[in-house]
Amino acid sequence: MTAPRAVGAARSWLYVPATRPGLLDKAMAGDADAVVLDLEDSVPAGRKDEARAHAVEAVTATWPKPLWIRVNPVRTLEGRADLDALAGTPVQGLRLPKCESPEEIRAVLGRIDAPLHLLFETALGVERAFALATAAPQVALLSLGEADLAADLRVSDAGALDWARARLVNAARAAGLPGPVQSVWTDVADLDGLTADTRRAHAHGFFGRSVIHPRQIPPVNAAFTPRPEQVEDARRLLDSLRRAEDAGSAAWLDDRGRFVDPAVVARARWVLDLAG
Repeated sequence: MTAPRAVGAARSWLYVPATRPGLLDKAMAGDADAVVLDLEDSVPAGRKDEARAHAVEAVTATWPKPLWIRVNPVRTLEGRADLDALAGTPVQGLRLPKCESPEEIRAVLGRIDAPLHLLFETALGVERAFALATAAPQVALLSLGEADLAADLRVSDAGALDWARARLVNAARAAGLPGPVQSVWTDVADLDGLTADTRRAHAHGFFGRSVIHPRQIPPVNAAFTPRPEQVEDARRLLDSLRRAEDAGSAAWLDDRGRFVDPAVVARARWVLDLAG
């Protein structure tokens, strides 16, 4: 098994219902870069306490890759019960669904001091994206919850969410955070659609994707993994950087005749970081 990736470089985040602890072992042995134990949508109302007990047990164990917990919305009774159950445990990170206000973030951090992954699933949350992204140093990642957001906006065309996607990318980068993690692709059988949509998201500034089935992991990982020719191209560019620095140049033409400046160099370094 490869070494765990840093949070900002995790390509795939596999959801596992907290009511099915046997699946957690399989998820940790699989190819996802990170695992999210879910207390929210995948857990029936009558099994929330059972799910919490499993989550408390899970966060005290040692795992080979990051384990985050998605709690219920913290302004609800179920969300507050989640925080009560997890308080004092070694939580690696929390996903906060339907996040809308800094007060929610402060309420969480008053009980659990852990990295936070904010999920924007309402129009109000998207409007406040940058304010929430900078509400506390523990905020580590952002995502849209596209199904819930589409319902709140009363839209049925996936393209109608492009503005919200771009807003979240800008908010994340303005806050100094990694690119947002893309929302789940709900049609598990449509791997071609998943691949195309994930590549598009990557090209538009997202990095990483939540998945709901192991078969979705390989195409998602592939979409966020630099191709060999991209890695070689980045290495050649940085070689030209070293030559240019020796010559005292701040911008130059590389050996293929392409204009290179600091922005292009930064992109090349990001490619090599991902490849490494």
